[in-house]
Amino acid sequence: MEATGSVGEAPGGRRVLVVGGGIAGLGAAQRLCGHSAFPHLRVLEATARAGGRIRSERSFGGVVEVGAHWIHGPSRGNPVFQLAAEYGLLGEKELSEENQLVDTGGHVGLPSVSYASSGARVSLQLVAEMATLFYGLIDQTREFLHAAETPVPSVGEYLKKEIGQHVTGWTEDEETRKLKLAVLNSFFNLECCVSGTHSMDLVALAPFGEYTVLPGLDCTFSKGYQGLTNCMVASLPEDTVVFEKPVKTIHWNGSFQEAAFPGETFPVSVECEDGDRFPVHHVIVTVPLGFLKERLDTFFDPPLPAEKAEAIRKIGFGTNNKIFLEFEEPFWEPDCQLIQLVWDDTSPLEDAAPALQDAWFRKLIGFVVLPAFASVHVLCGFIAGLESEFMETLSDEEVLLCLTQVLRRVTGNPRLPAPKSVLRSRWHSAPYTRGSYSYVAVGSTGGDLDLLAQPLPADGAGAQ
Repeated sequence: MEATGSVGEAPGGRRVLVVGGGIAGLGAAQRLCGHSAFPHLRVLEATARAGGRIRSERSFGGVVEVGAHWIHGPSRGNPVFQLAAEYGLLGEKELSEENQLVDTGGHVGLPSVSYASSGARVSLQLVAEMATLFYGLIDQTREFLHAAETPVPSVGEYLKKEIGQHVTGWTEDEETRKLKLAVLNSFFNLECCVSGTHSMDLVALAPFGEYTVLPGLDCTFSKGYQGLTNCMVASLPEDTVVFEKPVKTIHWNGSFQEAAFPGETFPVSVECEDGDRFPVHHVIVTVPLGFLKERLDTFFDPPLPAEKAEAIRKIGFGTNNKIFLEFEEPFWEPDCQLIQLVWDDTSPLEDAAPALQDAWFRKLIGFVVLPAFASVHVLCGFIAGLESEFMETLSDEEVLLCLTQVLRRVTGNPRLPAPKSVLRSRWHSAPYTRGSYSYVAVGSTGGDLDLLAQPLPADGAGAQ
């Protein structure tokens, strides 16, 4: 399709452009495409596929989720769950009333096995004890939402302060106390994955309770999460989504004219990286925050109002990646679901920061055991933060070698067969994403998220 996107179309009606073909952009397009006031609608997607950070790939003989993995809180209040149910993408168990009523508190389940870096197994009773402490404190952090002031600025500082007080009451021997702290450190790393941050010290305490935890047992899509966004694309009129059309600059709040529309003036002109321009009355921007942070100075002309630009700078946006390892034979038990890694010499109360190249793998929380594909056995590791971003700079061979050594070390089996292959996400390196997801950082509030959603110009004379 040509840049004007409408040669041969009848003039009249509001022209709307959605920038970004992830689930937010597709959702916006779905809402608008059936509306008579907006007969001319286009979605510009920078890459060759829709879905954004929902990305299912055929690999290892089955479907793996390179991006979004679970529907968290799959119950009636969850729009993703509702859409998935509407499209018939979930099974009877996922749709059952019983499944929807399970209250997990938003916490990840306990590991099936916990390996220490010494090669010994950690007592699951001790892990459960530390999980009760950690998640109890996480629940406490949500109670500061409406407090006049908070004792410390960040979630991490609050957790460490409370844990420090608990430690003084521990009566076990020094070795057990150190192991407890190492297990707690593993839970900190897990929470970094959940929040998409490098450190919980970066996550603001006061707004942490704004996240709504919905009931429901987390569930997956048997045929891939991307089936959801594929259905959304299919529901739109043909050719609504234009692929491989990255936007360079959104020129807004102006008076733009195009030869293809004689006598018409448009408040917005969307300029693409290939030089094409789309004149429109309204544009809805759904690009990832990481991309906005990187392109803030050039993506909008004129620049965004100071308060919006400041909100973009202040809200946190971190990286959480996955590393899939394929094995010929499983070394784990048949009923194993989650493998936890604990590094003996770590503690959340100590700010040790070894060089990334020497210790990036210590941020790995462990592995989720994926359902077996025929005779293929796959582990999915999760890693967040700067260590995760460093991992992206390594070759597949380097990652495979490193994690083979880690697994041999923690299992105490120096002859453990190396994985056959590796697949991993690289969300920080992706040029139109630049990370995984946002969090309310210290110095920002939930109000900054609301501010970003407000239309421009503020007087409603036009819209962006």
